[in-house]
Amino acid sequence: MPNPLPERAQRAVFIGLVVALVAFGLYLSVGGFGGDDAGEEPVAEPSDSGPPPAGPDDTGGLSGLSTVAPSPIETTDEGDLDVFDWMPFSEEEFRAAGATARAFGEAYGTIDYTQSPESYYSSMEELATPEYADVLSEATRAGAFWEEMSGVEAVAEGRAEIETVRTFGEDSITFVVTVQSITETGDAEFDEELGEFAITVVRSGSRWRVFDFQPGDAGQFGEE
Repeated sequence: MPNPLPERAQRAVFIGLVVALVAFGLYLSVGGFGGDDAGEEPVAEPSDSGPPPAGPDDTGGLSGLSTVAPSPIETTDEGDLDVFDWMPFSEEEFRAAGATARAFGEAYGTIDYTQSPESYYSSMEELATPEYADVLSEATRAGAFWEEMSGVEAVAEGRAEIETVRTFGEDSITFVVTVQSITETGDAEFDEELGEFAITVVRSGSRWRVFDFQPGDAGQFGEE
């Protein structure tokens, strides 16, 4: 019969068995032998924040389409188009603005040098805005040669013709105007000046008034 293990060895074996059993119990308590289910994450519960977006099968058609009958806009035949419907003023206002620009051009070219310079300015001041009327004496052609021209009894006749519309805004229109000034002296000597000018008129109540007047290549090209 073999000799039993010494008492110290028996104690060591017993303690080892106890440790193994404890470790095995801990392994089972944390999900051991659970297979592949142990690595899967829990599925989130659906929220009650609102219904899912509707798809084609939910509405019977494409998402976003309405069942209300459309209301087509009325269209105008090409022959019935009125271009003034596209502008911020009527045809009558447009004609009045052009008449003001043309009258100012004629006033600019009409000079009776036997009269005072103030009478020359006044004919244009009546057509201008108050602000522009204040600077007309500096912007007009009346100057140092007035006395010389009055000595030969010179009189200039002004003529003006609108060539084109350069630009327009809500309350302003800039016309390009050809201005002519034909001067005749007491000795039947003539002088003729011709040039293009940009004349900007602005709406002032029920009237149009001149806001700017410059040579055509230097005048306004927009609502400034």
